[in-house]
Amino acid sequence: MPGSPARGAAVGGGPRVLRKTWTELLAGRVKKQKYDPEREQKLKDSALKLLRYHQNMHDLLLEAEVPQCKKLRLSELIDCGGAEASSDPSTPFIRSAFRDQASRLGVPVGVLSARVFAHSVQQVCVEPSHPVLLSPEQSERLSSLLVSAQRLLAHNMFSRLTFCQELWKAQNSLLLEAVWRLHTHHVVSLQELLQSHPDTEAMTTWLFRNLRFLCELIGASCPSSDTVEAMLSGLVQLLISWGFQGSSDPRRLLESEKIEKMPQVAADVLQRMLAFSLDTLDADSQTTLDHQAVSGWITVYSGRTCCGMIAADSLKSFLSHALTQILTHKPVLKVSDAIQMQKEWSFAKTPHLLIDLYCRVFVTLGPEESIGHLQEVLELQEVNWQHVLSCVSTLVVCFSEAQQLIKDWVASLMARAFESYHLDSMVTAFLIVRQATLEGPYVFPSYADWFKVLRVPRPCMDPTYGSIFCFRLQESWSVPCSC
Repeated sequence: MPGSPARGAAVGGGPRVLRKTWTELLAGRVKKQKYDPEREQKLKDSALKLLRYHQNMHDLLLEAEVPQCKKLRLSELIDCGGAEASSDPSTPFIRSAFRDQASRLGVPVGVLSARVFAHSVQQVCVEPSHPVLLSPEQSERLSSLLVSAQRLLAHNMFSRLTFCQELWKAQNSLLLEAVWRLHTHHVVSLQELLQSHPDTEAMTTWLFRNLRFLCELIGASCPSSDTVEAMLSGLVQLLISWGFQGSSDPRRLLESEKIEKMPQVAADVLQRMLAFSLDTLDADSQTTLDHQAVSGWITVYSGRTCCGMIAADSLKSFLSHALTQILTHKPVLKVSDAIQMQKEWSFAKTPHLLIDLYCRVFVTLGPEESIGHLQEVLELQEVNWQHVLSCVSTLVVCFSEAQQLIKDWVASLMARAFESYHLDSMVTAFLIVRQATLEGPYVFPSYADWFKVLRVPRPCMDPTYGSIFCFRLQESWSVPCSC
């Protein structure tokens, strides 16, 4: 270049000094360094840590490539190589590409493949057309990825744990259908995926939100109804199996010790869904989407949804827990409120979705067990009287055998009331009778007829307690005492 001194020329007229190149200078330093295995291992660990925390896997891979291979992208290989038959000749090439790349980067091939696949699944879920479902194009791309992942799994070249951890980094854009298909195609189970989440509360909230979106589709009868129903049924079966494991199955108990947080997570999600449904029905919300979600969720409370897939004791435990939650949901009303508002809680005035929920639970548990559970809850917990009494109406109207069971229960309450001077038992008995009689004489004897046949034991004549009972009967229930 004109005007610039040649290599080795003197500057400013001084003595000529021969300058060394950077390569020569560095070569001299390298020769002085001794081989240190410990230092080499530290460098490898640092490189692996950098790889794990690098946000853009493809850019990192391209930086590490030799110039002749810069155009190679592993995601493109697995994207286009999975949809064909298992005899596809590209399969060995994909495995070879992952091995070469992992060797070049100094990382386990299973970790590398898991990170690449997780990034590809995240790209599939970008810009979804629905909050939980894949579009046809997204579904096709995911199918290709699933086949490739299965092939790598068969050759022990895929780390499930790393894959799960990487997926959760894009939790907000992760579609439920993609997660479900990973589970059904045995790439990673839903149990593995949920167990690997670092934040249990965030994962529970994510699952609850996605179940609500899924239930909206059930209630709206969407075009992909078969897929939606299969997803909802499968997810509920898993949640019930985890959250309400039968004590008679030692294998399940052993599994629960390995996944300690899953039973609590499953029970929490199921409880949140039912609480959301009850809140929506109690508020008589006019929001269409909320009612669609409630309508879709109520379908899971039936033996048909879980038939043959869940142990009978697990299913009954789940439904008993649900019935308890219904009866004790927000117990803000007092007995005096119940007496005044009782007519508004008859069968005809109860929301049809709530009646549907009651009936699904009662059909599986049976009227006798349902009434026994109702009696137990009333004795031990604070209750929502609106739910308790509308539950009684549903039993006597929809189940003929329940009518006699209710009469027997009331008789036992009255006997206890007069024998032990237990005022709460008497109040409960009269509330139940009044509720049953609201449904008409074809269902239950009229209130006056029932009271005529009521025989008060002699303790009612006791001067200390008898006057109290008689006063309560006359003042609160507007009927004369027969004693």
